[in-house]
This record gives sequence, C-alpha cells and structure tokens, in this order.
Amino acid sequence: MNDLFAEWDTADTVTAVRDALAGRYDVTMIEADEDAYEKLRKIRPFFAFNIAEGLYGPSREGQVPSMLEMLRIPYLGSDPLTLGICLVKSRTKEVLSYYGVPTAPHAVIASMDECRDLQIGFPSIVKPLHEGSSKGIYDSCVVRTAAEREREVETVLGTYGEPALVEEFLPGREFTVAMMGNGDGLRVLPVVEINFDALPPGANPIYSYEAKWIWDTVERPLDIYACPAPLDDRLLGGIERLCRKTYTVLRCRDWTRIDLRCDAAGKPRIIEVNPLPGILPRPEDNSCFPKAARAAGMTYNGLINSVLDIAMTRCGIPVRDGRHAVPA
Repeated sequence: MNDLFAEWDTADTVTAVRDALAGRYDVTMIEADEDAYEKLRKIRPFFAFNIAEGLYGPSREGQVPSMLEMLRIPYLGSDPLTLGICLVKSRTKEVLSYYGVPTAPHAVIASMDECRDLQIGFPSIVKPLHEGSSKGIYDSCVVRTAAEREREVETVLGTYGEPALVEEFLPGREFTVAMMGNGDGLRVLPVVEINFDALPPGANPIYSYEAKWIWDTVERPLDIYACPAPLDDRLLGGIERLCRKTYTVLRCRDWTRIDLRCDAAGKPRIIEVNPLPGILPRPEDNSCFPKAARAAGMTYNGLINSVLDIAMTRCGIPVRDGRHAVPA
C-alpha cells in the first residue's frame, strides 16, 4: 500500500500554520521525532501548537502531548487519553455506546479464525482498527459476501499489523462536522456533506483512500463536498446535538472534527472522531475543517489563530490580542 504517510501533515500545512502564528508570536519549529523531548526540555516554549500525529502504535497521537505534560508545557488540543481513545475506533464506539450515542454495529477481528463466526450482516465495511486519513479504507473495503470480507480482513491483518474493524455498512448520507471551543463556548461550524455522486461510475459510496488522495487532485478536484450541507432543521439539529454530546463525553478540547453517516432510517450515527483534524491550507486541497471555517467567515489564518486563542484561554494564558477571535 502507498498510504504509509497519509496521516502526516504536508510541508505546506506546517509552513502555513507557522506563518499564521508568526504575525503574533515568535514561533519555533520542533519535529515530532525521537529528539523532540530534549528540544522541548531545552527550549521550553510557553505554549505548544500541537498537530503531531506521532510515529508508531495505537497511542501515537498522544506521544507529543505526553511529553508536553511531563514538562508542564501547555498545548493545543485534546489530552493523550482522549487522543488514544479516538484513534482506536472500537474504543470510541464503546465509550459512545455507554452514553447512548448511536454508532454502527461492529466487531474487532484479530485473526482469520475470528472472521468465520461474525454476526455482522452484509453489506459491511472493513477498516484498520487504528488509522486515520482514510488510511487502509479502499473502495474494495465495502464487502457483500463472506469471501470478500475474509479477503479484506486478511489484507488489514497482513498489511497494517493490527486488528480489523468490521462494521455494518450504513447506506445513508455522510457528513463531517468541525467543532471549536470548550464548555459553553463550544461552536459547531457549518456542516460538510460528502457528495458521492462526484465519484467515478461504479465506485462504492464511501470517502475512501482513492476518493481522498487519488481521484481528488489539485489539478482536477472532485466536486465532493457541499458546505453548508443542504439539511432540514430536524436533521441539522439532530447532527449538532449528537456531535455536541460526542465532543463532551469523549472530553475533546479546543477543536475536533466528527464524521457521521445516516442509517437506513435516515438517522445519523457517529463513524469516527478526529481530535487532530486535517488542516490543509489551500481551498483546492478540499480539507474539511478549513472548508467549514471558510463557510463560517474565517480565513485560514483566522482559523489557526482562533483555535490558538481558544486553547490559550482554556489554559489561563492571556491572549495577545483579540483580532482573531471566533465570530459569535
């Protein structure tokens, strides 16, 4: 597979974030590698704008925040516990189910022997248990027979060295929701809908790796998103309530993007929670969080500085100026 580095931020993104912050603060760049701890210990920044995805393992997104907590350096975003729960999709589902938040029925498969007695019906979808950015989610992952399911499970086990998540396939509309803030200040940005009609003929209606990284290019972008999504008040209200509850029970902080899909009855269910949302800077990159922010009237620089203000306020650090506050 060619998706090894799909989760990592591009050089353009890192540069764009730096440039957005540099108008207000002195910015020091620190690579999230094995030398990061010593650099942080030596420099001791007063605040860290963390967008590090980490290197290895299901707890990788918590690696840099754990270093920062050990050094008592305040930082942007959710803590290591929330990051770990949200990356491991079955753990996310277990917590949400406890609080009555609907998700698709699922099973975690760690060996081919476990694949034979599944109670999940068809069609279903097979994914790696703890990956992001559509990594490991290909067009072929929607399966309609036991043979197809076994093929996809074997691919996940062999290629990614982790269990496979098998979910009931939800046939309805799909949305992604960008959120910013904490407590009473939590704000839901305009909802983005995935337009599956933009996919090539015969493609499965999922936001696959091919759809995100191969078919959708800067030169020939897919008309894959509608933002704000065309929603009636009832569905919009249901999505917002579901996302607010999800954000709260998972103890997300500062910002998060939540993916939902409707079941056969048209009721939204949570698919995935992304407390480290993608923030590609150019509009033609089709990055959902910046797209929602632009629909809310924010520039890219305004988005970056707004979420910084949110995080610093949470940490009790005075904000240098109020020009970039999120509009009410």
